[in-house]
Amino acid sequence: MALKMRSSVAHAVLALAVSFSLVAGGPLAVPAAAQVQPNGPESVADLAESLLDAVVNISTSQNVKSDDKAPVPQVPEGSPFQDFFDEFFKGEGGEEGNQGQTVNSLGSGFVIDPSGFIATNNHVIEGADDIEVNFANGSKLKAKLVGTDPKTDLALLKVEPKAPLKAVPFGDSRTMRIGDWVMAIGNPFGLGGSVTVGIISARGRNINAGPYDNFIQTDAAINRGNSGGPLFNMKGEVIGINTAIISPSGGSIGIGFSVPTELAQNIFLQLRDFGETRRGWLGVRIQPVTDDIAESIGMSEAKGALVAGIIKGGPVDNGSIMTGDVIIRFDGKDVDEMRDLPRVVAESPVGKAVDVVLLRDGKEMTVKVTLGRLEDGEKQAGEDEVTEGEGTTEEGMAPETGEAQPSKADTVLGMGISDLGEEARKTFEIVESVKGVVITEVAPDSAAAERGIVPGDVIVEIGQEAVTTAEEVKTRIAKLKSEDRRNALMMIANRTGALRYITVRID
Repeated sequence: MALKMRSSVAHAVLALAVSFSLVAGGPLAVPAAAQVQPNGPESVADLAESLLDAVVNISTSQNVKSDDKAPVPQVPEGSPFQDFFDEFFKGEGGEEGNQGQTVNSLGSGFVIDPSGFIATNNHVIEGADDIEVNFANGSKLKAKLVGTDPKTDLALLKVEPKAPLKAVPFGDSRTMRIGDWVMAIGNPFGLGGSVTVGIISARGRNINAGPYDNFIQTDAAINRGNSGGPLFNMKGEVIGINTAIISPSGGSIGIGFSVPTELAQNIFLQLRDFGETRRGWLGVRIQPVTDDIAESIGMSEAKGALVAGIIKGGPVDNGSIMTGDVIIRFDGKDVDEMRDLPRVVAESPVGKAVDVVLLRDGKEMTVKVTLGRLEDGEKQAGEDEVTEGEGTTEEGMAPETGEAQPSKADTVLGMGISDLGEEARKTFEIVESVKGVVITEVAPDSAAAERGIVPGDVIVEIGQEAVTTAEEVKTRIAKLKSEDRRNALMMIANRTGALRYITVRID
């Protein structure tokens, strides 16, 4: 009945439209937006048939030693998606009493070179002792792991075929638009490829899986075992690697995520050529430019990446880029928000000289920078210190100590402040490299407390000008009040020297 009613209404609307066109004395004009194909794309059978042979099933096994009957692990330790969703490629593992167990997993992959290079997800093969690739024609080959990149959850395998394999080409994911048709192919159970079709639902998704998140979201069904399979455009080109889903049950609910080829293609090339990644490195700590920070430094809009620290010995430890700079363009690419910078830097070749456009003291300027290698920087200083995009949100915590806090503290914006002498440095265990004005106490309901400031933090700058005495802090705040500023921009160091910019509301 409902269907008939909808049909009747449709006929009535059509009759009314025809009548209107006859009265107007001309043909019926259909708006461009109304010229849609109600039945979706034409058959994709020919396209799917030409691609199925290049999509493979990847079977892995891992020997797990156990003293008891522990359950089969659902997510490998260290997986970048451990906190976001449960893996959807796992198969069943067997248990053999207390003698340990063999965990078997299934996933998908695809051939990117006829000589035998196969792309997949890192979490599909992570921790595997044995990797076997099952092809659509029923043949099987043992695979060797060429290299992995946990930061993007990608991995490259190599098999030794007797004849060239069917491979699929990469396309340009940057040309894909929301609403474009896409096809996902997986080979989850080794029974042959499974094909689903949908559209691109969104682009540039950040699901907090890693520092370079830029996922394509699609409603093409991605189910258990499809992880590592390709996402194709309607030309038969790979524009994404199916990696993650959001699902309470493990099945598709129309929210799937793929690593775009604009990021993945270069990773696979590096893994093939070097067996490892070789990412560009700028050597800065950055944080987002909030509306309050933008207002405090005179920016008309909140955009770019705020430089909160320079890594000692890094590529820009020569004064070319300074703390307080806001990077708004890198090598011709706009940096609209903080997370854009790590990605464009990582995609740039090591040793390349690039132009960096930044804002300093309210003026736009361009500096030339030669990039280092991120992996070398990680070995030199530790990953947490060198990865652009991790931010500087670590809060300095005052140590538990029975010693008295420094006396004669002034109060400003709900903070007790004092010159940073030896007594204060010893009390709060502040490293020698930190210079500024120590915060001795913070009122619980103050604006400073809202921003996560704690006793033992040190005010290094106010309004991008260094301060060394409590009197200077009071003078700067008073000046900002006289200028009717709503917020005070401060550079804060914790007791270990980690820097961050914050804004504190001026009451």
